[in-house]
Amino acid sequence: MPSPVLIILLLILSISLSSAQTYNILSYGAKPDGKTDSTKALSAVWAKACASVKAVTISIPKGRFLLRSIVFDGAKCKRKSVTFRIQGTLVAPSDYRVIGNGNYWIFFQHLDGLSVYGGVLDAQGGFLWSCKKSGKNCPSGATSIGFQSSSNVVISGLTSLNSQMFHVVINGCRNVNIQGVKVSADGNSPNTDGIHVQSSSTVSILNSKISTGDDCVSIGPGTNGLWIENVACGPGHGISIGSLGKESVEAGVQNVTVKTATFTGTENGVRIKSWARPSNGFAKNIRFQHCVMNNVQNPIVIDQNYCPGNENCPNQVSGIKISDVMFFDIHGTSATQVGVKFDCSSKKPCTGIRLQDVKLTYRNKPAMADCSHAGGTEAGFQQPNSCL
Repeated sequence: MPSPVLIILLLILSISLSSAQTYNILSYGAKPDGKTDSTKALSAVWAKACASVKAVTISIPKGRFLLRSIVFDGAKCKRKSVTFRIQGTLVAPSDYRVIGNGNYWIFFQHLDGLSVYGGVLDAQGGFLWSCKKSGKNCPSGATSIGFQSSSNVVISGLTSLNSQMFHVVINGCRNVNIQGVKVSADGNSPNTDGIHVQSSSTVSILNSKISTGDDCVSIGPGTNGLWIENVACGPGHGISIGSLGKESVEAGVQNVTVKTATFTGTENGVRIKSWARPSNGFAKNIRFQHCVMNNVQNPIVIDQNYCPGNENCPNQVSGIKISDVMFFDIHGTSATQVGVKFDCSSKKPCTGIRLQDVKLTYRNKPAMADCSHAGGTEAGFQQPNSCL
């Protein structure tokens, strides 16, 4: 016979479970036809969820739901925690101007205990990419989904397709777990970073596949404690810290680990980049380990003269201090002769660079290394020969 304490605990659990509230957007007028605007329905659901003192789950069932820009602001909610369970697809209007003049398509802020499970976001960004390529006057585009000023966030099993700009942005958040995410956009799509993290702490990105036209993961100023593991990248521009040094006063990046990542046909592999201008920013305690490069143009690169397209280059010297960066067990093939390039600042040279067990080939021959203003150590196997 169960003990009295166990019986009491079971009663408390059953009461808490029975008090949980689920809201299905179909009950508020949403239609899964991909044509009927479901924005008002989802807004109405959010208002109910925000007013509830009970645990809340918002359910988006199978089907395609047309959605304009929407903000889920928890600032005035009675409970800061909410769960979204998405079985269907949220699709943006085909007219890119409807969401393209805003910063975000779907935006969460001021929440604590937010979970987003499953679902597909189809931003139909190809229409805006075509506009940009044509040279017409186009909006800059919206990030598909953003999380700001929130804590204890879980994003699991989400798929983001064809964003207008960035796919996923984590800004000013704490304790974020991203897992099993799939990002997909054309390799030539402009500024479609897969996952961007900035001004956030204790963030993990696990078991995800990212194919896009810009950085697979971009790591901005103020990031402290980022763990990336088992991520497949390609096409795209690789996993990049930076670009740093946009501002003269800027928060640094520290305590970043990239582990067990695969890069296929990407422009870069593991990269740190900064603009060549004065700044008090920094990047330190960075670990890149167990990474496979498959025909990657720049497998290992530190670029402190970053200037895409060589347009509006600062033509100064980077003030970003890069130190304590380890490259361990990086192997595979380079698509260019230089497999390791450290182009560091003459004002603040890179220090504490560590290369261990690096094996990169170019056309079945050892790749080359090119160093400028970089110092450090090497251990184990080295191909190319270290230039530190």
